[in-house]
Amino acid sequence: MVRVIPEGAGDLDPWLDDVPAVQQVLREGLDLAPGVTFLVGENGAGKSTIVEAVAMAYGLSPEGGSPHGQHRSRPSESALHTALTLQRGVGSGRWGFFLRAETMHGWYTYQEGVGGPDLHAMSHGESFLEVLRRRFDSPGFYCLDEPEAALSFSSSLALLRTLHDIAATGGQVLCAAHSPVVASLPGARILEVGPWGLRETSWESLDLVAHWRAYLEAPGRYLRHVLADDRDDDG
Repeated sequence: MVRVIPEGAGDLDPWLDDVPAVQQVLREGLDLAPGVTFLVGENGAGKSTIVEAVAMAYGLSPEGGSPHGQHRSRPSESALHTALTLQRGVGSGRWGFFLRAETMHGWYTYQEGVGGPDLHAMSHGESFLEVLRRRFDSPGFYCLDEPEAALSFSSSLALLRTLHDIAATGGQVLCAAHSPVVASLPGARILEVGPWGLRETSWESLDLVAHWRAYLEAPGRYLRHVLADDRDDDG
C-alpha cells in the first residue's frame, strides 16, 4: 500500500495540481495488490510520474536501477515521492528494480563501472531483455516505466513471461504501459489513467485496446484524418 505523508504534500511542484491521477493518489494513496498492477493511459496522464514517485519512495534510483546503485545524469523527477511512503508488504523489504525506458542508457554507463556485460554494445531491445534476464530473477518490488519502448512483439511476450514469473514467486510489479500486448497479462490489475484520475478496469474495456483494434481493422479511417491536408485552396 502506498500511503500519503500529509506533511510531505505541502510543497510539491505546482504542475502536479493539474494531474487528476496524482491528486487522487495524494487523497487516497494507492493500493498495490499482490502481483502485477498496470497503469495505462495517454501521454501526460501521470502514469510515469506516479511510477517514478513510488519507485523513489521505495528507495530505488530515480533514473533506474536497484536500491544498491544510485546514479544521476540530469535530475528531472518531481518531488511527489517526498509525500509518499510504502507500507511494508510491498516488496517486503527485498530486492527491487526500476526500469525506466528513457534513462536506461545512463544506467548502462553506470553499470560499466561496476562490472557486467556491455549493454551499450547490444541493440536497444536486446539490452532490455538482458536486464530482464539478469535483474528480474527473484521476488521483490519492480517498477517499470513504458518497458515496451524498446521491445518488439515477441520480446513483449518475453516480458509478460518475466512479469508472470515474478508474480508467481510472490513479487510485486507496478508498470506504466502504452502497449495492449504488455497490458494483456492474465490476472493483472489494470488502472486506467485519465482526466478522471485512476479507475480500475479490464483489458477488454481499455480505450487503448479499442483504438488498436479499430486501427488494425481499418487504418484508413484514422489515416484520412491524420494525413488530411488542412490548407485552404488559397494556400
